[in-house]
Amino acid sequence: MRLARRFDGWLFALLLFAGAGAAGYLGTRYAHVADWTANGRLSLSPQSRAVLAQLRGPVEIVSYASPQGDLRAAIGAFLQRYRLVKPDLSLRFVDPQQDPARMRELGIALDGEMVLRYRGHEQRLTELSERSVTNALERLIRGDDRIVAFVTGDGERLPSGQGNADLGVLMGQLAQSGLRAVPLSFTQAAAVPQGTNLVVLASPTVALPTGAVQALVAYVQGGGNLLWLRDPANGDLGLDPLARALDIQVLPGVLVDGGGAALGLDDPRLLAVGMYPPNPITLGFRLATRFPQVAALARTGAGGWTAAPLLRSSAQSWTEFHPIDNAHPSDIRYDAAAGELKGPLDFGFALDRLSPSPDKREQRAVVVGDGDFLSNAYLGEGGNRALGERIFNWLLGDDALVDLPREGVPDRVLRIGQGELDAATIGFMVALPLLLLAIGGLIFWRRRRA
Repeated sequence: MRLARRFDGWLFALLLFAGAGAAGYLGTRYAHVADWTANGRLSLSPQSRAVLAQLRGPVEIVSYASPQGDLRAAIGAFLQRYRLVKPDLSLRFVDPQQDPARMRELGIALDGEMVLRYRGHEQRLTELSERSVTNALERLIRGDDRIVAFVTGDGERLPSGQGNADLGVLMGQLAQSGLRAVPLSFTQAAAVPQGTNLVVLASPTVALPTGAVQALVAYVQGGGNLLWLRDPANGDLGLDPLARALDIQVLPGVLVDGGGAALGLDDPRLLAVGMYPPNPITLGFRLATRFPQVAALARTGAGGWTAAPLLRSSAQSWTEFHPIDNAHPSDIRYDAAAGELKGPLDFGFALDRLSPSPDKREQRAVVVGDGDFLSNAYLGEGGNRALGERIFNWLLGDDALVDLPREGVPDRVLRIGQGELDAATIGFMVALPLLLLAIGGLIFWRRRRA
């Protein structure tokens, strides 16, 4: 019996060591990482994964980080998230102190600066964050910068302006993803320059010259992509030929919403939108957006365009024809006799068709009856910024980057109630010791019997 028990003991020890060795051997060759945080806070976001899925080939990252300190370890650990998703993403470190002259020639100024290379293109990074790395990869996919021409000279919103009505904040953020905003003045150019990826007509306040309108119509008829922001207060700007080219009609009046008071909106002209018609831009989009002053739009015909409503007012809305700047809220009511139209009414359209240009496969355009929602003053309202990014991405053909959620992380703070705290205390201080004593007593009793 003793010999058998000794044999069992040695066999158990041998199997234990064999199991530990096998686990160590497999652990050096295979890895499994599980992220149990809410929304996968310690993993790559869906946006980053979507960008990595578009990279059809190896990506090389060179980090000019000093070997002293923990900087290299931090960079390697952070980029390991990307390498788990894309194994052919390589990381190489270079000591910038070994060749200072070469570093000056390359323009390396900060310790840890990174250069990303993909298919002959490269991007530089001085910030280590998921947003900066993913934006750099997105720019690598696009290759050259996308040229977005903003029509100027007629009171339009400025893409680099810092005024409340301008679009500087939005375009500054989009510039990180490879969009380059350039001015387009038809006093200096008779047509839209070649190589322009998108033209933006952002709420002109005075009538455009006939030549400018003709140039825009020719651009659309030639297959160019267009974003037209049309405010209701601008009146007749001579843009009817452009509207006809897009098969869009701007309805008179300003949209007001009689149900806005229930949402805490004092101005009936301020529309809040939380539900969106089915279209490729707002697919999966669940953020509420706000539009300060809106013109309703309508379709006038087919014209080869496939039109999907993008934005729609509520059933309590209507097109108000009377001035309401100084009107009492009780005086603002729907007047069918005056020809006002009852909602729901569309005030945004996403248009696409086969491109008339032989160099392009598809042509896209977006028309929105409000430009304030993308302005510096209102960009931070709800999901306005996210919607603006989706519109630009769709117009530029980056469909995979349009329906990516940007959700917050709810588990940064651990909240435990008093009952849960008492249960945890009793469990660790009473129940667990008693369980260990019971197990020990059972083992002792079985050994005594043997």
